[in-house]
Amino acid sequence: MARLQSCWILTDGKVGDEVQCIGVAEALEVPYQLRHVRPKPPFSWLMPYGPIDPRERPSAQNSPIAPPFPDLAIGSGRRAIAYLRHIKNASEGKTFTVCLKDPRTGSKAADLIWVPDHDALRGPNVLTSPTAPHRYSPMLFKQLRETPHPELDALRSPRIAVLVGGDSRHHTFSQDDCERLAAGLEALARDHSASLMITTSRRTPAALAERLARFAAVEGHFFWQGTGDNPLGAILAKADGIVATADSTNMIGEAASTGKPIHVFHPTGGHKKIERFLASLSTLGVIHPFPGPLKTTTYEPQDATPMIADAIRKAMAADRAGTLAT
Repeated sequence: MARLQSCWILTDGKVGDEVQCIGVAEALEVPYQLRHVRPKPPFSWLMPYGPIDPRERPSAQNSPIAPPFPDLAIGSGRRAIAYLRHIKNASEGKTFTVCLKDPRTGSKAADLIWVPDHDALRGPNVLTSPTAPHRYSPMLFKQLRETPHPELDALRSPRIAVLVGGDSRHHTFSQDDCERLAAGLEALARDHSASLMITTSRRTPAALAERLARFAAVEGHFFWQGTGDNPLGAILAKADGIVATADSTNMIGEAASTGKPIHVFHPTGGHKKIERFLASLSTLGVIHPFPGPLKTTTYEPQDATPMIADAIRKAMAADRAGTLAT
């Protein structure tokens, strides 16, 4: 197949959706443009089914999907689905469309669809894998390991990445949860003479973030304050082990691409899909309970990104061969 020349990434701007699409585009080595689709009511109420706002159609001024249309369009999130369908029709079928995550409208929403194993959608054009696509390739991890990072490199081994999420639709960090997590991390550092490399999110309860920041400052650990470049990639690359909270499948999926043991802390709450996701990773030997013994066993890194990119190449080649034959 000829090299791809252009790609649009369609999301409503959510970082989690955008990063997954970018990871696949980078694996394909195709130049991409970010196209944010943020429909206004009443059209936003109708997503993912559509139709799209007439004021956003390709012929409209300032349309987010104005031509020339790309070779490939990758979308994620329910607001992007109707736009993917519209691009397919407006390009007369020439743009190959890919949807990451369940579109909620069935397997005909795009030419190719990826969903995690714990989702129910299946079909001849549906790919599945235990973890989601991301931007952390083996080559990038190698580069990050070899790139000096004075604050991280100064830490003694073992270095433990600590990825702290926060309150979400399905999880709540109660006061008791915050105490269990903080106490567990303090014991981990003390009992194993480990260095902690801590990142938090905008969802992290303020009191928990403040306690972890104070602990890191007093005991000589690393705590990212949220300013400057996000060091998550370097933290994962230089870690000997990982602690992550169970509220984010994306966060755990990115960590699983390292091949390093992940120790999962469960705050209050949960969801059947998340439980199925964690159960599959436990079966693969990827995750372990936290608080609990520090594991050193490794596993085959879980990385769906190259698999999805390869499937897109093959499907596009078959699609183009079929078009030429007709």
